[in-house]
Amino acid sequence: TNGAFLLLHGEPSWSFLYRNLIPVFVRAGYRAIAPDMIGFGRSDKVTEPAWYTLDAHVAMLRGLIEQLDLQNITLVCQDWGGPIGLVNATEMPNRFARLVILNTWLHHNGYAYTPALQQWHQRSQGVDFSRMGALPWAQGSPDDAATLQAGYTAPFPTDQPEAQTGAFRWPWMLPFARPVEGGAERQGQAYALLREWHKPAHVIFGEADQVFNVAWGREFAAHIPGATFDVIPGAGHMVQEVGAPLAELILRRIGEES
Repeated sequence: TNGAFLLLHGEPSWSFLYRNLIPVFVRAGYRAIAPDMIGFGRSDKVTEPAWYTLDAHVAMLRGLIEQLDLQNITLVCQDWGGPIGLVNATEMPNRFARLVILNTWLHHNGYAYTPALQQWHQRSQGVDFSRMGALPWAQGSPDDAATLQAGYTAPFPTDQPEAQTGAFRWPWMLPFARPVEGGAERQGQAYALLREWHKPAHVIFGEADQVFNVAWGREFAAHIPGATFDVIPGAGHMVQEVGAPLAELILRRIGEES
């Protein structure tokens, strides 16, 4: 078989982000697995803020990979899905066939956090995620505003403010501010290990993202031996929102692997 796509979302979203990519991957003969991170999606949520650490999320994902006995994984990761997925990929590389790295990062010495991300670290703590507008996140989406708004707010029912715990905690624990909870050291180790990554890697960034910008995407790709780098015009932070064209680009890059 072609193996599995493991599709990891970030903040403040859920596997809804992959709705327009999954059919393309399935038609191409892949299994597609898009888990909602703890605290996101429509699943039951941990409401104790202290639970939310990089280590806890890494352990949950590792448990899922082992329980499903996933092999030959194509990791597709964005935002917080990046550190969570890439730590797992570098700690058990035998299960992974390739990496597809969308707008994300790995903390390491010398990493320059953008003003947009530093501002989000602060501003996020006053957001009502049950009412947030989807449109700033969803640049390039083929879907209408009502679909997007319903999708982006679905994990956060208005009558359950505690359901927003994870959405508050992720920006709060960015490792420049909270190195322990944000897993600064473990992220740095993963970044160092990617210098020795000798399987395929494809870095694809949305052009309009101010949080993880194209200049950083190019630097990230240059850090990984043999990685390809593409920019999606018109796409923002949630680069998955462009849908099928992104899925087709990923499949094309896989087809070009030597």
